[in-house]
Amino acid sequence: MFPHPTMPPADTWLPLVELALAEDIGPGDATTRAVIEPGREGGAVIEAREPLVVCGLAVAAEVFEQIDPELSFHPVAQDGDRAQPSDVLAELHGDLASLMVGERTALNFLMRMCGVATCTRRFVETVEGTGARIVDTRKTLPGWRSLDKYAAAIGGAINHRVGLFDGILLKDNHIAAAGGLEPAIKAALSAAPDGLRIQVEVESEADAITAVEAGIDFLLLDNCSPDELAAIVASLEGRALLEASGGITLDNVRAVAESGVQRISIGGLTHSAAGADVAMEMESGAEDPGGAGA
Repeated sequence: MFPHPTMPPADTWLPLVELALAEDIGPGDATTRAVIEPGREGGAVIEAREPLVVCGLAVAAEVFEQIDPELSFHPVAQDGDRAQPSDVLAELHGDLASLMVGERTALNFLMRMCGVATCTRRFVETVEGTGARIVDTRKTLPGWRSLDKYAAAIGGAINHRVGLFDGILLKDNHIAAAGGLEPAIKAALSAAPDGLRIQVEVESEADAITAVEAGIDFLLLDNCSPDELAAIVASLEGRALLEASGGITLDNVRAVAESGVQRISIGGLTHSAAGADVAMEMESGAEDPGGAGA
């Protein structure tokens, strides 16, 4: 059973829809103007062309809403559903020109969001039964943070911090700039605002033990082999939440999960997910302004 996250607030992604439409339409769709008579109505379906996890239907609906509020957009699937080739995701009806104008932009959002959700679901299912959870990262497309993280959550991942403001993560550069692991931890513990949990990146069993003994209960174990991870798990005996990261693929994620870590963060969920193959197919007939079949 996979979660059904709530869509992110509209103000985090509506400007992206507006920008996408502006860059695609410009002063107008020259092709549609040339070949579609004003006032014609028609229907279309958006369908899957490959196995995928559905994600982004509300965003696709908003694309058409901004082009023409009179268009009908009826979701047939729900975000989180599995779809097979030829499965219909949504049905549309209304002004034929408006459907044509919105097609590419709506599909661009869907292919990206379905792609992230599908990629994530593969990782989640690969570690099923181990107790480990898949986690996303901040390696998102600029401007896409809320939609990328929503898509990862639809795929079954835990969202890591949204940005630099809602969590403290001491990475290697912070540690080096602070003069070492212990000074960095001491500074973070003394300055952390209430409610912000501190996570520290370490690359060895010795550093993991040092961090925990300094008062840290949340570690990011970077670029460690499954054997190294298992050794750290054994050494710490449950004293910290352990998250593995770095070089995680579908080929090795199960072994990483079986090391005993509770979380596995994967940047590739959002920075390398392939776009899903989705398409919009027009109905064979269309109506003229008077309602007669074309």
